[in-house]
Amino acid sequence: MLKVGLTGGIGAGKSEVSRLLVARGAVLIDADRIAREVVAPGTPGLASVVEAFGEEILGADGSLDRPRLGGIVFADADRLATLNSIVHPLVGTRSRELEEAAAGDAVVIHDVPLLTENGLAPLYDLVIVVDAAPETQLDRLVRLRGMTEEDARARMAAQATREQRREIADIVIDNDVPLEELEQRVKDVWADLVRRAQAPRPSPEE
Repeated sequence: MLKVGLTGGIGAGKSEVSRLLVARGAVLIDADRIAREVVAPGTPGLASVVEAFGEEILGADGSLDRPRLGGIVFADADRLATLNSIVHPLVGTRSRELEEAAAGDAVVIHDVPLLTENGLAPLYDLVIVVDAAPETQLDRLVRLRGMTEEDARARMAAQATREQRREIADIVIDNDVPLEELEQRVKDVWADLVRRAQAPRPSPEE
């Protein structure tokens, strides 16, 4: 098994790269999706969040009101740390369960938006960074996601810098290119990942 960390700045196109890798046979473990699952209605995770932040962070249907919770933690580092201390261990446990269920020669892609910011690179056999110029990210966020330019710039500023992400990268996928070129780059990267996953690993005694 090859454990790969996949990350990239908001608007860089990480989701498109993960989709292309899955189409070629990768096992995807999506940290954002799991983070939503572990605080779904009826879960111990949601109960812990409500205990920490109060029932006002629930919607009328009993589910987590993410915008309201985001408004609470975005500007308060201590409250954000509290939320992370609840959610991150649950995400880690579920991620390990999914990883252990994969085949022995699988390429397991961990899609982790804040991999750089949280210093998680050592958890993986290698790290892939999807890279795009800041002006490309800004254009995509405004044009494709409907953000205001001010909101988009704030989201980008809250993340690691482009240079910080590239520093931890074993492989950089340039996504300032047309889709056809991106698909070819991912095809080449996939061939490399498969070779690595199938290569014999040295035993602990060696």
